[in-house]
Amino acid sequence: MSVQTSRSDSLAESEVFHILGNDRRRAIVQLLAEESGQVDVSDVASDIAANESDASSVPNNLYKSVYVSLQQTHLPQLEEDGVIEYDSDAKTIEPGANFVAVLTYINGHGDDRSPTLQFHLAVCVLGLLLIALAGLELPVVSGLDPVFSSVLVLLAVAASSLYRLLS
Repeated sequence: MSVQTSRSDSLAESEVFHILGNDRRRAIVQLLAEESGQVDVSDVASDIAANESDASSVPNNLYKSVYVSLQQTHLPQLEEDGVIEYDSDAKTIEPGANFVAVLTYINGHGDDRSPTLQFHLAVCVLGLLLIALAGLELPVVSGLDPVFSSVLVLLAVAASSLYRLLS
């Protein structure tokens, strides 16, 4: 088994973009996420070659080219950045310390929704509800001016955005 010399500190956003800027490295991360565990490098090379091939079967020279580029370039880079753990003797890879951070960029930040966005949505829904109820001429809200209500909603969203921008 090879000795892991990868970094343990987190990656800067620019480093993540550099990693994901290459189709093959991005494919490695995605495949490893789908398999959720240890994966043979030959399986990764086969999958990437199949995706890059226009033919129904993968030409052997394409598979070899992908395999060599993984071995010489992409896997060592991903290991150095702590995205994967690469066992060069067993020819296997598995997620590394920074794997989830990189995968988050591929998946679009998952369920991490901005509180500001949630607030804006709530204010807009509440404002639309008040305007709709005023249009139905219900006794409690019939006296509300729809234009005034709209202005209040827009002011609340603008104030919240400005606060978020300045903080």
